[in-house]
Amino acid sequence: MSKKILILDDDSDILEILTIVLSEAGYEVKAIENGEAVFEDIANFRPDLILMDVMLAGMDGRIICRNIKGDPSTANLPVILISGTHDLAQSLHLPGAPNDFISKPFDIHNLLIRIAGQFA
Repeated sequence: MSKKILILDDDSDILEILTIVLSEAGYEVKAIENGEAVFEDIANFRPDLILMDVMLAGMDGRIICRNIKGDPSTANLPVILISGTHDLAQSLHLPGAPNDFISKPFDIHNLLIRIAGQFA
């Protein structure tokens, strides 16, 4: 059974590219542009990993990540944050932090390695 990845990004072009790349890599993908119902999406899709942008329209991916990590039902769900404007590498050890951080623009090969590393 393939691993499931929930992608959250308000840029439809990024969503399309990531969906194609991850699907071709053998992952089952659900892409969403809005984080308002992310817990409902998590409950319905049951992802093995969340790949999320930091800067979302009207929302902050870091806060969503903290909420995911703070909820006992989703605390162990790996979250990788992506950002072109924030460097979160130094905060990965803090409570509620993502499991990994990738800067934009990112290398697709490196992205796939980092995602696979969450399942090792």
